Amino acid sequence: MSQIRGWCPDAWHPMAAGDGLLVRVRPPLGRMDGAQLLALCEAALAHGNGLIDLTSRANLQIRGVGEQGWRLLLDRLVEIGLVHADPLMESRRALIVACDWQAEDDNAYIAAELLDRLAELPDLPAKIGFTIDASIVPLLSGDAGDFRIERGAHGGLILRADGHPFGVAVTRGEAVDRLIALAHWFVDSGGGKASRMARHGAPLPDWARGDIGPAAPASPLRPGNHAFGFAYGASFGQVEASTLAQLAPHAVRLTPWRMLIAESCDGAPINGLLHDPADPLLRVDACPGQSHCPQATVETRELARKLAPHISGRLHVSGCAKGCARAAPADLCLTGREGRYDLARHARAGSAPEQAGLIPSVLLAILGVPDAASL
Repeated sequence: MSQIRGWCPDAWHPMAAGDGLLVRVRPPLGRMDGAQLLALCEAALAHGNGLIDLTSRANLQIRGVGEQGWRLLLDRLVEIGLVHADPLMESRRALIVACDWQAEDDNAYIAAELLDRLAELPDLPAKIGFTIDASIVPLLSGDAGDFRIERGAHGGLILRADGHPFGVAVTRGEAVDRLIALAHWFVDSGGGKASRMARHGAPLPDWARGDIGPAAPASPLRPGNHAFGFAYGASFGQVEASTLAQLAPHAVRLTPWRMLIAESCDGAPINGLLHDPADPLLRVDACPGQSHCPQATVETRELARKLAPHISGRLHVSGCAKGCARAAPADLCLTGREGRYDLARHARAGSAPEQAGLIPSVLLAILGVPDAASL
C-alpha cells in the first residue's frame, strides 16, 4: 500500500494523517442509496475512528483507518459500489456533478458517459478534476474543476477550461469527446508541469476557444427544505458515522459545500447535523488541527466555535500555513505558527499577518469575544 500526502488521495492510495489513514470515497454522481450509506458508516466504525469528512469535491473521507484495517475497508467499499475495483480507474474518477441532477438530464447523461470512458483519459496530475454543471441554473461556478461542461449564458452547453472566462459551445452528444480531447491536449502541451489547468500558460487549441460565458449561478445552498428532500449541514465538514447512519433510510446526495441532501426526508432534527440556515458555523472553515494533523501546531475547531457567533463574514482557522480547509481568502484568517496564532484580514492562511504570535486568550480579547480568559 502506498501513502500519498497531497490534495487528492483516493481509496487505493490513502493519505497518512495524525489520527491514522484518510480514505477518500467518490460515490458515483455524488449519490449513495440508503444501503450504501449504512454500509459505509458501519465500515467507518469498524475500520476507522468513526469520523467522516465531507470534502470540497463532494467526496467523503473516512478518518483514522489503521494499516491492518485499510484493506478490509477497501474491499467493502468496492463490494458496495463506492470504489472502482481498478486502482487506475478509481484515480481518474475526480468528477463533481451538480447535485440537482435527475435521471437522463444533461448532468447525469454526460457524467455517466464520462465514467464509462475513463480508460480513454490520459494520465493526469493528481489534483486535476472534471466538473459537470449543466443544470439550467448552474450550481458549481465557484467550485474547483479543471475541465468543465457548463450551462452557457446562451442557454446551451459549453466546454470551458478553468482559468478562462469563456467557453465554446458543445452538444450533449459531443461533450465527453471534447472533455477527453481537452485532457489529452493538456498533457501533450506540458500541462503536467503546471499541475492545474488554471496555471497552464499554453494557448488553448482553436477548437476549445469560445466567446460564451457561463450562465448566472444559483444562490448558495443552505440547510433546510430542498426540492429533493432536506439539506443538512456539517460543522467544519465533519460528521460522526453513527450520526450519518441515521439518514440511512434515505438516499443521500453530497455537495461541495459541507452539506448533504437527504432525499424524501422531512428534515427531522438530528443531533450533530446543522439545520438552521443562519447557523454561524456555516461561515467557518477550520481544519482538524493539532490533534489530528502532524502539520498543525495549534488547536483549531474549539477556537472556531467560540469565535463564530462574534465574527461577521467568513472565518478561517488553519492549523498551519497550508490552509487545507480553505484556499480562498477569508474575512478573518487565523494561521497557526509554532503553537500560536497569526491574525490577518481578507487573507489566506499563511498571509502576512496584521498581528502575530498570539495566544488564545489575547486573540479572543483582541476580537472582543466575551470570557476570553476561559479558553
